[in-house]
Amino acid sequence: MITLKKITNKKEMKQFVTFPFSLYKNNKYWVPPIIKDEIDNFDPQKNPVFENAEAHFFIALQNGKIVGRIVAIINWFEVEKQQIKKMRFGWFDVINNIAVTKALLEKVKEIGLKNNLEYIEGPIGFNNLDKTGVLIDGFDHIGTMITWYNHPYYKDHLEQLGFVKEKEYLENKFKFKEVDSTYYNRIAKILKKRFKLKALNFSKTKDILPYVDEMFEVFNKSYSKLSSFVPISDAQIAFFKKKYIGFINPEYIKFVTNEHHKLVAFAIVMPSFSEALQKAKGKLFPFGLFYLLNARKNAKDVTFYLIGVDPEYQNKGVHAVIFDEYTKIFEKKGIENCIRTPELEDNEAIKKIWENFNPVTHKRRRTYRISI
Repeated sequence: MITLKKITNKKEMKQFVTFPFSLYKNNKYWVPPIIKDEIDNFDPQKNPVFENAEAHFFIALQNGKIVGRIVAIINWFEVEKQQIKKMRFGWFDVINNIAVTKALLEKVKEIGLKNNLEYIEGPIGFNNLDKTGVLIDGFDHIGTMITWYNHPYYKDHLEQLGFVKEKEYLENKFKFKEVDSTYYNRIAKILKKRFKLKALNFSKTKDILPYVDEMFEVFNKSYSKLSSFVPISDAQIAFFKKKYIGFINPEYIKFVTNEHHKLVAFAIVMPSFSEALQKAKGKLFPFGLFYLLNARKNAKDVTFYLIGVDPEYQNKGVHAVIFDEYTKIFEKKGIENCIRTPELEDNEAIKKIWENFNPVTHKRRRTYRISI
């Protein structure tokens, strides 16, 4: 018999967060989170995303053993301001038993019905900074700290239960040695002169912080046309700043300003923490922090986390200025592989940005939907 239990305290939340550690035990492609960070992320007292959203956490039990988990999410900004009557679900993990999947998703549906919502979409998080999509191809590639990994049967469960494709995302990678650095250096010089642009580089985190709010202004502008977009609030920006900016190598954050010193483009690249997180096994101490700091400094693979260009400067090739700066630092650090975060398959603008890099699609993921 399958029963569902709602998470109501910290002890149960730890069980919720650590369930995937047993589900993916000995899987060399799954990348675990830091347990404490994940618990804090779900704490309404610590994560400001709960100012505009609510979440219900459930685990599925069978014979007293956890066999699945899910978060049922309502983003009230999306529902009330954007008039998108969507019930979200995320952090979905389950054994290969479709009855467990059905029980978890029926609970999501129940909450959606109570709130007069029209359809369910998932797996997705609270907003565009969260992980998204169920992996449907590329199971033999290591995950990243900013994507979910899952077993192949997740897709089958969803489709058997009547869910249909909503959005598809591509994950691409390319070899840095194939990037023509002289080309981007030449183009960057032309663009800087033509549009009076300046690239900002950093060696200290404290010098980046004054620009972060403005960076998210550009982020909101540049991502607003995407169908998945939900604006990032000031409180969420402050949370992001505290949680992530200090941990990213400052040399991997690039800004571009115009003649009025206004930020018009940005990019954040992260060194790959995947292997370090696998070694840490969910804990910062006693050795996890060492593994992560070592990766921050010495990783030979990098992940392009965010890139944004103010709409006024889009289609002008401004990204070439950013890439020119990255080629300089990547050459210095001996970077080998560049990995891109999931991008919507129909995002033609982002495809044009990367077309000269000979990218290879190594993973695909989807969100699924069903009417309530």
